[in-house]
Amino acid sequence: MSSSPFISYIRQEIRLRGYSMRTEKTYLHWIKRYIRFHKLRHPSELNASHVRLFLSSLANENHVSVNTQKSALNALAFLYHKVLKVELGDLEFQHARQFRRIPTVLTASEVSVLLSKMEGRDWLIFSLLYGSGVRVSECLRLRIQDIDFSNCSLTVRDGKGGKDRRTLLSKSLYPALQDQIAESLKLQEKDNVEGVGPSMPHALGRKYPNAFRQPAWMFLFPASGLCHHPISNQICRHHLHDTVPRKSLKKALMAAGIRNKRVTCHTFRHSFATHLLEAGKDIRTVQELLGHSDVKTTQIYTHVIGEKFAGTSSPLDQLVI
Repeated sequence: MSSSPFISYIRQEIRLRGYSMRTEKTYLHWIKRYIRFHKLRHPSELNASHVRLFLSSLANENHVSVNTQKSALNALAFLYHKVLKVELGDLEFQHARQFRRIPTVLTASEVSVLLSKMEGRDWLIFSLLYGSGVRVSECLRLRIQDIDFSNCSLTVRDGKGGKDRRTLLSKSLYPALQDQIAESLKLQEKDNVEGVGPSMPHALGRKYPNAFRQPAWMFLFPASGLCHHPISNQICRHHLHDTVPRKSLKKALMAAGIRNKRVTCHTFRHSFATHLLEAGKDIRTVQELLGHSDVKTTQIYTHVIGEKFAGTSSPLDQLVI
């Protein structure tokens, strides 16, 4: 199905609108699943009731999360509204049940122990996850131009929701960052001799075909090997794959003996937010650093800090007994 003219046309429509590769993969995944669910019938033969049946099936039979169901809905809305030019109207389908889940957070000492079990590039990646509150995908996509030593900040480009933002950069990471930048530039120089360089945003790569030679565009954490650009098919060097830090974290957790918590790369971002709020930072500031569009998303961390929630303590603690 992936090579069918219809799927190729959808891919073209997605790229014409400048959506990210991650969004493209997500949309195509759900559209293909939708078509398979309805026994390979063409979506133009289906209507809102078929969409509702598919989405309800995800919740009732596959027990997917609310966010997964929303991803599927966004993909199908794009398919019908943008590609087929058909309005679905009010679907009135059964949403997956949403439960509030308190995120797992590491203590400062646990973060310190885990970082002590890493070294080099892996240590720097997780130091950025915790010190700057970035997602692992955002961290691995950082380019040299995104590091601002003079203002102690990182620029996260095309983050979740397609937004750019600036966040904190710890001065303690300057030496390691400068070493990593030097290594990346050395690799870029080697690649440039062969006529290749870092993968570029496709439209920019076409407009400035030699931009890959500029140090600013080099990835801070480049991949070890070359690959084909998913759109232009040109040979290039992409950023490090997220399986690399995940494997490093697994080893560090075993070495640190931390087995009572489910710790992922995202846990370091949760810890960044929680520890800032514990230190008395304003929730709106934390919201901006995390890139949350709604403060309600950031408020989940106030439930993690317990007695420090909004600076309030139990009235029982005020009694003199």
